[in-house]
Amino acid sequence: MKNKKIVVIGFVGTQLDSGKGSARWEKWRPSVALTQHEDMVIDRFELLCNRGYEGLVRQVIEDMGAVSPETQVVSHTLALDDPWDFEQVYSALFDFARDYPFDPEREEYWVHITTGTHVVQICMFLMTEANYFPGRLLQTSPPRRHAPGAPGSFALIDLDLSKYDQIAQRFSHEQQEGVAFLKSGIATRNPRFNAMIDEIERVAIKSRAPMLLMGPTGAGKSFLARRLYELKKARRQLDGRFVEINCATLHGDGAASTLFGHVKGAFTGAASERAGLLRSAGKGLLFLDEIGELGLDEQAMLLKAIEEKRFLPVGADHEVHSDFQLIAGTNRDLAQEVARGRFRDDLFARINLWTYELPGLAERREDIEPNIDYLLRAFGAEHGQMVRFNKEARDRYMRFAMSAQARWSGNFRDLSASVTRMATLAEAGRITGEIVDAEALRLARLWQPAVAGPADGLQAGDGDVVDLDALLGEAAAAQLDRFDALQLQAVVRVCRASKSLSEAGRSLFAVSREAKRQPNDADRLKKYLARFGLAWDALHA
Repeated sequence: MKNKKIVVIGFVGTQLDSGKGSARWEKWRPSVALTQHEDMVIDRFELLCNRGYEGLVRQVIEDMGAVSPETQVVSHTLALDDPWDFEQVYSALFDFARDYPFDPEREEYWVHITTGTHVVQICMFLMTEANYFPGRLLQTSPPRRHAPGAPGSFALIDLDLSKYDQIAQRFSHEQQEGVAFLKSGIATRNPRFNAMIDEIERVAIKSRAPMLLMGPTGAGKSFLARRLYELKKARRQLDGRFVEINCATLHGDGAASTLFGHVKGAFTGAASERAGLLRSAGKGLLFLDEIGELGLDEQAMLLKAIEEKRFLPVGADHEVHSDFQLIAGTNRDLAQEVARGRFRDDLFARINLWTYELPGLAERREDIEPNIDYLLRAFGAEHGQMVRFNKEARDRYMRFAMSAQARWSGNFRDLSASVTRMATLAEAGRITGEIVDAEALRLARLWQPAVAGPADGLQAGDGDVVDLDALLGEAAAAQLDRFDALQLQAVVRVCRASKSLSEAGRSLFAVSREAKRQPNDADRLKKYLARFGLAWDALHA
């Protein structure tokens, strides 16, 4: 393939490129010197200048033509009155880049940053970094020793940091540390959750747009929002506070006052001014949990505050300003809420750019064990005593935690409370089988309404009580551990509420079946029942 043409884009240096008479050839002039290198040919030089220096530009073009007649020089006078004004310079360069016919397939662009004011050089760098100039930075230097007419040296700087191994490794390491921070160092094993956290970390560092965290109560939305705040604060992207409110606690006229503040005398009882949470979160992060509970009026006010960073406190005549980043949480399907007229579609569109659904604990059962280890470490750090399971107790608790009987309807809140209870009751830092059995029984009772509810096709009073003595015989039932008895009762309830063996199997093995290429739920259930001498037909007789 034919080599690309080399095109230089640079400002004429009103001081460095100037000179009169033959003496100018004894002076190092960066723009002219670029065309004097014998081993490098510049095909075209796009020479930029501000108004009033057209004479200097003509002289520079003439001298370039004398030393490098093969170089085409094109001059561009920019609408620039003050080359030290950042806004003017950046706007002029932006307009130039927008209209310039770049052709990266055939041309290679070098952006010369040796000449021009410091503001010009900074703006040229920023334009190249943002790829408005699709090229590399070019830095030139005079000869080290006085050598009249010598071209000096030049160096190209590539801003694609991924090409620099050590820098790329540092960025990769920093990204991995950020992901680990968001997960609190918990070695999660759920591929979907890990991929989601990877993306959330990248978005959090690069974007200030609102983020929406969806998921059931207890899935960790509030915890993740706080970790995101701490990550961004550590990277110096936020200076303000972390402010959190559950919108379900906001009611009536007090909702707007809590969020947006009020002025003194705005309503009966407003004896003094109130800043409100949006102002308190200025330069920080505002987490609005259960945002779907907000009233429509507050939703409209919030939309304006997100888009314009301005809003009216209750009773005020003048708007106030607050630049905060928003993370919203919800356990509702906001798209359905929009369809029902309970949530504004324009607000939903505004906060729906980065939306992530946090799976509940029942959908991440492989993460139960690493979370137990994390919770035990946290308990030990807080109380100054390491707590551990003995092997039998750990195995027993994990069997229960991974079983269909363990609903985890409160998600990580249930797990945290369960581990805390067992660790508190542990003698000499040891969680025993007896403690596990008692905790399994407590959780089973806690979830009993969910086990016997409509989710499993059970109606109230419809086979809720499973008499194992009658089903297995008193002697056989007495030989069962409490754990096995509770699990068997839950399985029998599902079987009695299901129309077929396959339907019951799908319900009981809904999570683990996904990991199997050819799941045979009916066969698994049939073998489980056979361990207790039970058959499907007998359960429905």
